[in-house]
Amino acid sequence: MKINKQENLLRTIGVFGLSSNIINVIIGSGIFVLPAIVASAMGASGVFAYLVCGILIALIMLCFAEAGSKITTTGGLYTYIETAFGNYAGFLSGNLYLAAVLLADAAVSNALVNILAAAFPVFESEVVRVLFLFVVFFGLAFINILGVKQGVGLIKFLVIAKILPLLLLIVLGLPKVSMANISIETLPGFEQLGATSLILFFAFIGGETGLNVSGEVKKPNKNIPKSIFIGITAVLIIYILIQLVAQGVLGDALADQKAPLAETAKAIFGNTGFIILTAGAAVSMFGYLSGAILNMPRILYALSRDRVIPVKAFGSVHSKFKTPHLAILTYAAVGFIIAALGSFETLAVIATGGILLQYLGVSLAVIKLRFTKKSKPGEFKIPGGFTVPILSSGIIIFFLSKMTAAEAIGTLVVTALLTVVYFINKKVNKHKRDD
Repeated sequence: MKINKQENLLRTIGVFGLSSNIINVIIGSGIFVLPAIVASAMGASGVFAYLVCGILIALIMLCFAEAGSKITTTGGLYTYIETAFGNYAGFLSGNLYLAAVLLADAAVSNALVNILAAAFPVFESEVVRVLFLFVVFFGLAFINILGVKQGVGLIKFLVIAKILPLLLLIVLGLPKVSMANISIETLPGFEQLGATSLILFFAFIGGETGLNVSGEVKKPNKNIPKSIFIGITAVLIIYILIQLVAQGVLGDALADQKAPLAETAKAIFGNTGFIILTAGAAVSMFGYLSGAILNMPRILYALSRDRVIPVKAFGSVHSKFKTPHLAILTYAAVGFIIAALGSFETLAVIATGGILLQYLGVSLAVIKLRFTKKSKPGEFKIPGGFTVPILSSGIIIFFLSKMTAAEAIGTLVVTALLTVVYFINKKVNKHKRDD
């Protein structure tokens, strides 16, 4: 088993493991409500919004593929941006991303409790809720501390468990699709397509989180681009087929459903289908959380490894298990505290502008790295010169221009606060070196 000498982490993740990791993070709780949102906006022509989002995320992920092929150390998008643009850009990227995903973890974990409470009223108790969250966060931390192989193994199992109900819905639902329900009488207008795609786009993000374990991937130059392609393609196909089945079975009624996939399953194979898809939603949320606790501590580890944050302990690797154990434990503890103190309704997800800015950073990093980092044999390079990274940057800027004033101000305020922290930390470190 090969050890990455630079980081002392084990390279044990193959194409299937990394592809599963990417799919697991993207397919979260969103797909269980998305079909109704798309149907209410565009009806049967909503499938075009999926195709647009698929093309857009494919362009962005191609940039991740090239950056991931060049920079194979742990840290994902933080490492790509830090390598291309330096510590300050890396500090902003890593911390904004950590904050965003921690809040999302807290929201999803509480949504998981809500689903369980609908079936088992005991989960409505505040004591039971907090105990359950404790077991989830620290149980997943324990598994991931034991080894990346164990963490990825759990991801593989959960990906299969979350996709099987969706595939069952597709296979049994396709024969019951009414062609009248999916017939498209008129093509959607550009404004309508753009507005719906803007909402739907956020169901496709998250695949970049799966790349945080790059330092533990076997043959990263080849396996990272291949896994990205497999992951994005699989998600796009599943999403489109689910939309077609839900629209084809429920028709106009789809737009009014709060649990569209569960209701579609109920129409196809009765109450059993409703239960299966509801359970699938719970498994999907748990899978998201397991992916977050596998991937996101690697950002904390990388920030410490590069001395971008002052806590050196987060950059340590367990002598036996070869995992960033303190980073994993800390991330799980903070996630648990936020989840325990909040609820799904009150937890505010950080402005999506933070993630979009990082996507922009990776697209620009590809351009910068082509000038500053010499290509090696076997590295993946996006064909077409600078077309893809430039197109990606333009698309992201377009989305950023659609942010509300509150989202834009929130993103700027958080960025300004992190900037102050960065320069204070930099000054403190300088005084330490001088002493």
